[in-house]
Amino acid sequence: MAGLTGHPVLEIGDKFEELQNNIFNNNKNKEVIDKAGLVVKGEENSNNNNNNQGGERDMAPPTSNSLHRSGSRPQLDLSKAAIQGNSEERDPTILLPNQSDDISHFALDIGGSLIKLVYFSRHEGQSIDDKRKKTVKEISNGSRRSYPILGGRLHFVKFETSKLNECLDFISSKQLHNGRIDSHYWNSEAPNKENAVIKATGGGAYKFADLFKERLGVSIDKEDEMDCLVAGANFLLKAIRHEAFTHMEGHKEFVQIDHNDLFPYLLVNVGSGVSMIKVDGDGKFQRVSGTNVGGGTYWGLGRLLTKCNSFDELLELSQRGDNRTIDMLVGDIYGGMDYSKIGLSASTIASSFGKAISDKKELEDHRPEDISLSLLRMISYNIGQISYLNALRFGLKRIFFGGFFIRGHAYTMDTISFAVHFWSQGQAQAMFLRHEGFLGALGAFMSYEKLGLDDLMVHQLVERFPMGAPYTGGKIHGPPLGNLNEKISWMEKFVLKGTEITAPVPMAPPGTTGLGGFEVPSSKGGTLRSDASALNVGVLHLVPTLEVFPLLANPKMYEPNTIDLSDHCELEYWFTVLSEHLPDLVDKAVASEGGTDDAKRRGDAFARAFSAHLARLMEEPAAYGKLGLANLLELREECLREFQFLDAYRSIKQRENEVSLAVLPDLLMELDRMDEEARLLTLIEGVLAANIFDWGSRACVDLYHKGTIIDIYRMSRNKMQRPWRVDDFDLFRERMLGSEGKKPRPHKRALLFVDNSGADVVLGMLPLARELLRRGTEVVLVANSLPALNDVTAMELPDIVAEAAKHCDILRRAAEAGGLLVDAMTNTLDGSKENCSSVPLMVVENGCGSPCIDLRQVSSELASAAKHADLLAMVKNQRLAEKLIKGEIYDCVCRYEPAS
Repeated sequence: MAGLTGHPVLEIGDKFEELQNNIFNNNKNKEVIDKAGLVVKGEENSNNNNNNQGGERDMAPPTSNSLHRSGSRPQLDLSKAAIQGNSEERDPTILLPNQSDDISHFALDIGGSLIKLVYFSRHEGQSIDDKRKKTVKEISNGSRRSYPILGGRLHFVKFETSKLNECLDFISSKQLHNGRIDSHYWNSEAPNKENAVIKATGGGAYKFADLFKERLGVSIDKEDEMDCLVAGANFLLKAIRHEAFTHMEGHKEFVQIDHNDLFPYLLVNVGSGVSMIKVDGDGKFQRVSGTNVGGGTYWGLGRLLTKCNSFDELLELSQRGDNRTIDMLVGDIYGGMDYSKIGLSASTIASSFGKAISDKKELEDHRPEDISLSLLRMISYNIGQISYLNALRFGLKRIFFGGFFIRGHAYTMDTISFAVHFWSQGQAQAMFLRHEGFLGALGAFMSYEKLGLDDLMVHQLVERFPMGAPYTGGKIHGPPLGNLNEKISWMEKFVLKGTEITAPVPMAPPGTTGLGGFEVPSSKGGTLRSDASALNVGVLHLVPTLEVFPLLANPKMYEPNTIDLSDHCELEYWFTVLSEHLPDLVDKAVASEGGTDDAKRRGDAFARAFSAHLARLMEEPAAYGKLGLANLLELREECLREFQFLDAYRSIKQRENEVSLAVLPDLLMELDRMDEEARLLTLIEGVLAANIFDWGSRACVDLYHKGTIIDIYRMSRNKMQRPWRVDDFDLFRERMLGSEGKKPRPHKRALLFVDNSGADVVLGMLPLARELLRRGTEVVLVANSLPALNDVTAMELPDIVAEAAKHCDILRRAAEAGGLLVDAMTNTLDGSKENCSSVPLMVVENGCGSPCIDLRQVSSELASAAKHADLLAMVKNQRLAEKLIKGEIYDCVCRYEPAS
């Protein structure tokens, strides 16, 4: 303990600046933490005893600012809290070993047909590699913020209300009612929560309250349904990118709405009846209109007229209907002619069910399919018309539709969309929400006091699509799978039962849906499946440490997907590439886990799962939201991790790094023999050349077989003949070397975004970093947070740098100054300042686990580093190795924009 006496005592409040609103006076022992992680116990209820020996201090319980403890309010157990990581950081991570995770984790919307459940689970903690602790402190300059919420995941699950027991079993199995989700991470012995209160909305919150009390021992706190709908819609529209979309003529187009320009809007909730709500802000709304002709009307009349047993059965009937046999058209009245004077075509519906008056047919003489379609069109058109008229009445620009009646049904959305377009003469659009079925449940979840969700921004949310029942958006097939073994077993049965679960049904060729007016679908409704636009929603990851890259010129206009997969040719090309590469990827993944039988089983399950994702997306590219190549590649990496393949290219990357490090000394000697100008040009050519060494491609493997890695590197470098497609090298050279009496102006800090392991980082980026360090520029190597293909990760870089530093004093001194060498870091922490005169070489993670990076969502660590950077270097090229094999000189981009 002697070594700890020099550290000042740190009060809990110092580290929980934004969390202390969640700390309650529960008259238990309070504890404080010293900066070295020493836990010192204070006296119970001792407010003023600050004279303890040995630097101890009691934490006074809050008095004037004490908060009332609510059964629904989060509470933190601070006993035996300890700092994790570097004690010198201003805001280090604090572990709460006795935290019972006694926080409400779910809320319900219990409707007449469906139960919608939103539940929360913790992110598991990730240890910080010792070699990077000091790096974080140096770059952050003590500015890392303390977040008011813990990272986690929001899950969206649906059950049929008629199968309420399945929902209750699911809640019980996950211990959601005890606040125990992921409780093994906090405290596996945490006692069950007594007298628990859960939030719920919808009619079932009243109807089934006694059953929840009997089965789960919880009381239901009933939340107002309209309050929840609006709160859920506001959250989604402000916090989730591309939540809203239009649906016209079978085409889904996502809309990005500036949350600063969101209000006011009209929210049309189409349930049994229809409510139209004018929303002016958070908690500010009024019901301005409605109609009793809604989903209940369609289902009630449909059941009477067609004898269907379910709402979905009635919708399915409409797909095969032809309403011309029942609806009276303008052409029926005017002898097949248009009424052109007032702009009505002959196929416009003049009167829904009008022909039933004169055709002298009995009910049984009409096809149920035709009745269903006519009924659907009649109700949908009227909802669309009344909604637009109310929006016009209040001068509202946006109309959002949701509710039980819509439920992602493509034909319904098309019909409502046309009605709004028709009556507004194209001035207004109907918009729909991907999570529309969960508005109420999400609003009820947010009604728990201060969960921190209202402070989340769009860049802090990432949606993932794990494989497994239920396939949200489609039919309900039981509760989600409980663990990996269940998931693998389910995937092994996929060949036999997969079509029942993901239902990849071929669609008709693209074309008009026939909704060219209040008109009869020429296809009789057949081109759109009832679930063709099913609203598939994934798990919403809440990551408070993600930020927008601060150097983006215009974050709102930035688009990370450079390849447009709405182009069918591009979509087909990339799906073919991914499908053909899948067997090789599975082999690598299994090999990375030692080739065990368990690994083979997981590999097979991964292949089936990812193939199912591709089949669903090939059927409808917008099924999971707006789709770009970056999303598709990220989906593959997430799918690998889902089946516990954490680094499929581990052994390949190790081999690449070893081979590249072995030839690095020769390359550095070659560079040092050059004059400054030749060396600088060679370094840039080398960065471009080294990037072709992507060992994920077959072409690069073929290259390797044709010669040694250094020979191939030099051959590739020699092909970089200027001028390049974009060639700003002369500007860069002038800044670096000076010209015509101008002195060189070294950059203050450079961010080098590294890509592939092996030659790319070792022979390309490290020599460039060395040159910048030589000229007094701080260098920050930016790498993936998680493995993806053969990309190098931030956790792997310190070892690579340490090996390279053995052959170079410049790299060694900079790595020591940046805390990347363990011995040097230890000396620095002990107070030694030797070898720290060099500018530092540092490493940060980018917050990404994909081959592509989205600069709208980067780690807070990278965002902090970027604020003082005046040079960025990133190399991302496509299909380069393939072109090189063919003898082509590919287009090179060397873009340099001097800082203003």
